[in-house]
Amino acid sequence: MLRPSFKGRKRPLETWQRTVAAVEKSTGWSTAGDEEFVAEMGFHLQCLAEEPLMTPLGWQSGVEDAKARLENRLRIRQRLVEHPEIADEKIVDPVFVVGLPRTATTLAHKILAVSDAHRGPLMWEMMRTDVPAYRAEAERSIRSLEAGTRMMVKFAPSWEVIHPMRVRSPEESMLILPQGRFHLFLRGALPQYRKWLDERDCTADYLYLKRALQVLQFQREPKRWMLKYPAHLNEMDVIRKVFPDATFVWTHRDPTTVMGSVCSLMETSWSMYQRRIDFEAIGRVALSLLVESVEKGRAARLKLPIEAIVDVPYHRLSSDPVNEVPKLYKSIGAEWTDKDAGNLESVLARPQSDRRHEYSLSRYGLSIQGVEDAFGDYTRLCGTLNTR
Repeated sequence: MLRPSFKGRKRPLETWQRTVAAVEKSTGWSTAGDEEFVAEMGFHLQCLAEEPLMTPLGWQSGVEDAKARLENRLRIRQRLVEHPEIADEKIVDPVFVVGLPRTATTLAHKILAVSDAHRGPLMWEMMRTDVPAYRAEAERSIRSLEAGTRMMVKFAPSWEVIHPMRVRSPEESMLILPQGRFHLFLRGALPQYRKWLDERDCTADYLYLKRALQVLQFQREPKRWMLKYPAHLNEMDVIRKVFPDATFVWTHRDPTTVMGSVCSLMETSWSMYQRRIDFEAIGRVALSLLVESVEKGRAARLKLPIEAIVDVPYHRLSSDPVNEVPKLYKSIGAEWTDKDAGNLESVLARPQSDRRHEYSLSRYGLSIQGVEDAFGDYTRLCGTLNTR
């Protein structure tokens, strides 16, 4: 069914140019002024097209994702043209939940975002960022997004176990950031794209994130933003440049426990978009990405004020949330109320499923000793944080 559109993979830049022209025609909004954004999206698609095992679904989903991100960017820009005062919205004391994937970043984010005084951007808000006046139009998009997530779960049922997605619930900032390592986790190794990312200054991406938050805050009650994306760990210095009063909640867990789960998540995603899964390639990519995140995070924290980072041990948070969550709130300068305490049980509840999320390091060509060696003394640090 997708084979005709797969031909566009042979000429990725032409395909992208046609897609951009179609977006301009359907929305009536010009991409003039966003040439760099358009060019970078085109480069990403070019790298995706070079993936030797990419399926028609993988290629088509990449093009559709780039198209949706372009439409949203133009929408945000249009709202600023209509309401220049949006640029005056103050984003005060935002919290960024960071850490390796599978270290309770989602749990910490849910716990923080549920408070009446806080707000986590919802999944649909990051994919269709708008002001309240367009809520009726947005509702149609929300229903379409819900249908899309249901379809994805049919393709890969494990997603419902690994990372349940709800369109009307807070989600990861990667949905608004145009570029990032999430593209590698989702679709393939993309070696040229990764090399480009390593050399790229991502300040513009976080300025765009700030603009999106300003749009979402416009004509609404201002609340403290709670944001989450594990790979924010790579860019803490940039985040503090764009959000000078940002606080980081860094979750910690033994990397040898994390790695198998991360590889399983990547396998689930790659299996939708690759003809054949190279399990050892998943292991190599996952390990190098996570080691890089920790190294960059630890280097960045040396330059940050001590109070800017709150360390949250995974095992203490997950095993004793009744005592640990109030401490977390206090650490970020937030008030822990009786209502928050009453909501904690529902926040901690996970969707029930008959499937289990199973994984092993050896499946991906990894070993416990190899992972420990790669992370160095960070493994020992995690043990100290979780037991003291």
